[in-house]
Amino acid sequence: MTRLSFDPAFGWPWIVALGVLALAVAGFALWRGMRGWAWRGLAGLVLALALAGPSLERGTRAALSDIVILLDDRSASQNVAERTAQTDSALAGLERDLSALPNTEIRRVTVGDDEEGGSLIGTALTRALAAEPASRVAGIIAVTDGLAHDPAMIPAEAPAPVHILLTGQPGDWDRRLVVEEAPAFALIGKTATLRLRVQDEGNVPPDIKGRPLQLSIGLGDDAPVDYEVPTDRPLELPVMIEHAGQNVVSLSIDTQNGELTALNNAAAVQINGVRDRLRVLLVSGEPHAGERTWRNLLKSDAAVDLIHFTILRPPDKMDGVPVDELSLIAFPTRELFMERINDFDLIIFDRYRVRGILPPEYYDNIRRYVLGGGAVLISAGPELATVESLSLSPLAPILPARPGGRVFDAPFKPELTDEGRRHPVTAGLPGAEGADGPEWGRWLRQVQLAPNARGKVVMTGNDGQPLLILSREGEGRVALLGSDQVWLWGRGFEGGGPQLELLRRIAHWSMKEPDLEEEALTADILPGLNVRITRRTMQPAAGTVEITGPDGYAQQVELSETAPGRFSANWAAPAPGLYRLTEGEISRVIALGPAAPREFQRIVASGEMLEPLTDVTGGSIQRLSDGQPAIRTVAQGATSYGRNLNGPWIGITPRDVSTIAGLARNPVLPDWGWLILIAMLIVAGWLSEGRRRI
Repeated sequence: MTRLSFDPAFGWPWIVALGVLALAVAGFALWRGMRGWAWRGLAGLVLALALAGPSLERGTRAALSDIVILLDDRSASQNVAERTAQTDSALAGLERDLSALPNTEIRRVTVGDDEEGGSLIGTALTRALAAEPASRVAGIIAVTDGLAHDPAMIPAEAPAPVHILLTGQPGDWDRRLVVEEAPAFALIGKTATLRLRVQDEGNVPPDIKGRPLQLSIGLGDDAPVDYEVPTDRPLELPVMIEHAGQNVVSLSIDTQNGELTALNNAAAVQINGVRDRLRVLLVSGEPHAGERTWRNLLKSDAAVDLIHFTILRPPDKMDGVPVDELSLIAFPTRELFMERINDFDLIIFDRYRVRGILPPEYYDNIRRYVLGGGAVLISAGPELATVESLSLSPLAPILPARPGGRVFDAPFKPELTDEGRRHPVTAGLPGAEGADGPEWGRWLRQVQLAPNARGKVVMTGNDGQPLLILSREGEGRVALLGSDQVWLWGRGFEGGGPQLELLRRIAHWSMKEPDLEEEALTADILPGLNVRITRRTMQPAAGTVEITGPDGYAQQVELSETAPGRFSANWAAPAPGLYRLTEGEISRVIALGPAAPREFQRIVASGEMLEPLTDVTGGSIQRLSDGQPAIRTVAQGATSYGRNLNGPWIGITPRDVSTIAGLARNPVLPDWGWLILIAMLIVAGWLSEGRRRI
């Protein structure tokens, strides 16, 4: 390539002005009839041209290589069956054939797993095309199962034919469990509805297609229940949410012979159980300094519906005031303790005396309420050591302690027992573990208690006497606080103490709050696939946690004690999926990532998503099971795929692109040449004026 360029010695305005001046002088001479005007005008123009610095540029071209983009799909769905071996063999053959072509480069692009996005084949193709000059791309070849999870990112066109080589076999089939709709929250005691479907894909064997199958459903730690369900039909599954917090519903179907994978035969749905309202009945036997402690605690919680009765005028009070002159509300004993007792989540007796207000059959009904799953909390004062004690009522069989008959009227500082340091109600209370004992204020009165074998003494008081006792009775729970002096902490007496936190924990433990269970197995999901496993127990040691995962995965994890009653370990899952953790009789189900990762939601290879791109570029979709395609070079616009006696073939289009490798610049004339030429023109003009011929 040669072209003319200029390198002016002065600015172009000066050079143009010189040329115009030369033409003006020549024109003036012509007008005056002077000889030699043409030579002198030409000499001025040549001088202007010489000052413009004309030169000739000569460029040398170098041919550029053609680029073939080779996409290697290494996502998780490519690991099933023989797809990995197919991919390795195909890529080795393609690289061998492409390397044998002259002036051809390979750009290898590998697509891995995205934690949430799946196989981002479209994104990888778009980025690969953007990174290369379109004029050099001779072809795009992708070895994949075609299961792109970013169809919106697949390019609409490409500068060269796009060929998709599908892994897998034509007879592949799979069955998967699809959760179409699931609520994130549900009310405790209410039914939540899941919508799901069992879907068959691919070439399903005739003896399996359309046959009902077993669907196994488990809620939390409960044993799974099997149901017979049809395939390819929407199903509605009612689930009863029984406790607050996370409820994991595990779903699974049987694996059939010939399925590509069993990883999409299970699913997990996490539903957070929330309470509609907590209903608490608070009965105060008499007004006292700490009466409002319980009321203030319960009224501060917007989720609690509180009914509070204070007995101001017991039947044995003889003051002579006529009943019709009193403005007191009658205690609705029958309605509360017989007709509506099961509506309450917790009944609190605050310094209550047995004075004939409740007949014996009412106490029997309260006892049955506890054994059936209810909760009673007793905040006792001196009355517990008298003949009016609840321990002498029909409630005695479920009380966690019986009074010893003495009341200690002396200051003491509450302390945690060894069991109290392990029990979630009292473990970790602020100020419990000071350098010289608890950093709490003292209480001034305590009732002597003798705990039964079922009760857990978590806090002691005067001279090591039991102060707070927690017990499980049947399906319910009973808590006994042997002092009415907890209000001193709230008033800041001698520095006070964690009054609200302690009472809140006692109340919520009584109402079976999952975070306050003595025996529990929890799993906190950390970034990635890491899990923090914690075993909470009242036992001195915890056993080994057995982990069972998808696809037959099994592992045992040893726990180490991190705090009294707390045993923990960090564990990394090998892959996303549904895992069951078991330690003794306690188990827990957790879902890491999607229970069936997006890579396994659809597993049968298909080129449907990439077909528009191959059509618009003149490419093809071919199965590797039909043979390894050979590589040919074809003219642009010609057919780029086919089959002959040797098997299938695909074509790439050489681009024949070059670039300028070097540039040489030579002046049209050397400086002395310009001077000689200008001098000759001037002499010619002078001779012409002298009327001599040249």
